[in-house]
Amino acid sequence: MSEKQKWYQMKERAAGEKRLLFMWYVYKFIGKKAVCFLTFFVCLCTFLAAKQVRNYAKNNLKTIFDYCLQNGYKTVKPSLINCFKNVFNYALSLVDNMQIFAGDFNVENIFFDSENDKKMFYDDIRARKGIFFICSHTGNINVLRMFFKNQDPYERSDVNVFLSQQQCKVFNTFLKKVYETGKKKMHNTVSLYPVEEIDIETSIELKEKLDKGEIAFMAGDRLSSGTSNLTFKHKFFGKEIEFPAGTFKMAQLMETPVYFICALKEKNDSYKVYLKKFSAVSTKKETLQKMEHEYVEFIEQITVHDPLQFYHFYSLFS
Repeated sequence: MSEKQKWYQMKERAAGEKRLLFMWYVYKFIGKKAVCFLTFFVCLCTFLAAKQVRNYAKNNLKTIFDYCLQNGYKTVKPSLINCFKNVFNYALSLVDNMQIFAGDFNVENIFFDSENDKKMFYDDIRARKGIFFICSHTGNINVLRMFFKNQDPYERSDVNVFLSQQQCKVFNTFLKKVYETGKKKMHNTVSLYPVEEIDIETSIELKEKLDKGEIAFMAGDRLSSGTSNLTFKHKFFGKEIEFPAGTFKMAQLMETPVYFICALKEKNDSYKVYLKKFSAVSTKKETLQKMEHEYVEFIEQITVHDPLQFYHFYSLFS
């Protein structure tokens, strides 16, 4: 394995704007199945040509496999075919994102792992408390956008999403164009914030929005170039890695309900949503440490469900 490379140091491996637009037109005029068919061959060529991606996928799956083996969990082996499935699943999640941003994904294909968690979640939404979701890059969190486009004003919430401005520029630009074509089908607004540019004004603005009942999504499992020094270390699948402390400090600062959340792809084009509501303790320091620990524990448990939806194609563990 080559020298360890942070996620934000990786170069984007997008298909290119023209090819993405071609896929969009195929989706519009032929349908999603045709796009998935084409995606398989594009992904296979990319997988065969990109040795680095293959190595990262294998290293991640091996780390998860070794940990599960030691702790008595059944999981997939780090074989070449499973490495390809891991990469292909990610490519299919991007196709799903195209459908989601176009406002075409069927909300009835999204269900919850726990009815109790679902009720708690809906109660907080309807109470207009504002919610801070700490998500991850396991599964596809974008599918949750479909919940907040509901016409019911008691369930509809404007969404604030924090993402990297430096990474995935081509694909994010493409999704913005798709969103413009489908936003008439949505009944809320989506505000995007670059994680590299978060400052005190961002915190104040977000606090005001959440106090009005809006929601926010921020990933807790990847460092950004702007916060590479603001980290905490924690054991993850038996290895100590760095996590972005800023996400958890931001969540604590908002003083609204905090949920850990993940959406895993199931059969028949459906998604299962996993939730955990965080409960604060006595002091701010203890609350922050508890939040960090429980989040890492949560995504570790979720990843065990399906390691082939663990989308970290860089040297996370090495």
